[in-house]
Amino acid sequence: MNHQTQIAIQSKPHQKWLILLAVGIGTFMAALDGSVVNTILPVIRTYFKSDIAGVEWAVIIYLLVVSSLLLTFGRLGDLQGNKRIYVSGFLIFIASSAVCGLSPTVSVLVIARGIQALGAAMLFANSPAILTKSFPPHQRGQVLGMQATMTYLGLTAGPSLGGWLTQNFGWRSVFYMNVPIGLLAFGLSMAFITNEKSATASTERFDWLGALLFGGGLIALLLGLNEGQAWGWASVGILGSLLAAIILLGAFLWVEGHTSFPMLDLSLFRKRIFAASTTSAVLNYMSLYCVIFLMPFYLLQGRGFNPAEAGLLLTAQPIVMAIAAPISGLLSDRIGSRVLSTLGMAIMAVGLFLLSRLGPTSSNPTILISLAVTGLGTGIFISPNTSALLGSAPRQRQGIASGILATARNVGMVLGVGLAGAVFSIVTANQGETGLFSAVQLGLMIGAGIAMVGVIISSARGSEGST
Repeated sequence: MNHQTQIAIQSKPHQKWLILLAVGIGTFMAALDGSVVNTILPVIRTYFKSDIAGVEWAVIIYLLVVSSLLLTFGRLGDLQGNKRIYVSGFLIFIASSAVCGLSPTVSVLVIARGIQALGAAMLFANSPAILTKSFPPHQRGQVLGMQATMTYLGLTAGPSLGGWLTQNFGWRSVFYMNVPIGLLAFGLSMAFITNEKSATASTERFDWLGALLFGGGLIALLLGLNEGQAWGWASVGILGSLLAAIILLGAFLWVEGHTSFPMLDLSLFRKRIFAASTTSAVLNYMSLYCVIFLMPFYLLQGRGFNPAEAGLLLTAQPIVMAIAAPISGLLSDRIGSRVLSTLGMAIMAVGLFLLSRLGPTSSNPTILISLAVTGLGTGIFISPNTSALLGSAPRQRQGIASGILATARNVGMVLGVGLAGAVFSIVTANQGETGLFSAVQLGLMIGAGIAMVGVIISSARGSEGST
């Protein structure tokens, strides 16, 4: 922490908690928005009399833009100051949310969602770095756990709040609600977050070539993985997209290894704890999104629950995650991250295994317990792993580390959905509707296997301070 930042925080001893409040509100808003939009797509489709492919792009464009720009805005945060990028993200997110609500056509909505994703990427890529710089190392796990809780609260409240708003005020209100929440967080951020740049920012240049190669390569990769099920995995579009991803991302890695001021500091991955924490994060989100993708099929199509009943059962997972995350973060400040992150992955693997055993007659308590165990494992894992990843990066590389963390989350999410979707499609294509339970069980069992790989990597990464 530089001298000016130390003076600022010492003169205002409660400032760091107000920073947490500002970041927490922004995190809640972004998570709420992401979970709400998915639930109201059918309503938007009916309103605009659009085909499913048209409205789906309101979700796809958001995913592609956010994922491809996380690393870019993390690096810009190091060079320009995390606060500057973060608060600019709020302004873009708030304005584009209003445009989403005013959209006269699906096309305008999709474009506005793309702009909204631009703002979200600026928020996601810089919020962990802001918290890490604002709190001392012995509170890092605690504060990151509290931020994770805000994420899970947003994910939990999203579907029910979105449904209530849509039913009483129309689907446009779902986007309008971001305006007052965002303005509150923007005001707090402007008032209390200090704008700290990297000590070497004045001598470093931004790597525009690297940013273009990474953004293009990741868009091609995520598009190929996300649309493989719809377009056909052997289609020219998917194969071409995946080939483009390999070429662009390969060129990106070459450029980063041969430029003086890389967007992605590859030397970070020479630290075993950083590399292992990043890989573990990808594997954790792959496993988590196997559950998120497959369980609605099990509950709605397989068991015949109505959406309200299914939604109530599914809240067991994020609620337990929200409770476990801050407790685990606080413990990691005292005993280190390795044991807790490994334990979390192991519990998650057990939860996925329990879910893979669910069948046509499994009781509601059995479903709830299985989801709760999965949520417990995720909640225990995320805060210590995030703390270890950010703590192993130098202070002048916190923006890059935050961007890598956010990118790992999004890539893991897409890989998990793509893998689960491919398994589901293949099994049901071969067995018909009778194969639904087999498809869900196999997909969740694969997710449990992925979590076990995460256990091995997390346990072998070493403790804080190791290389």
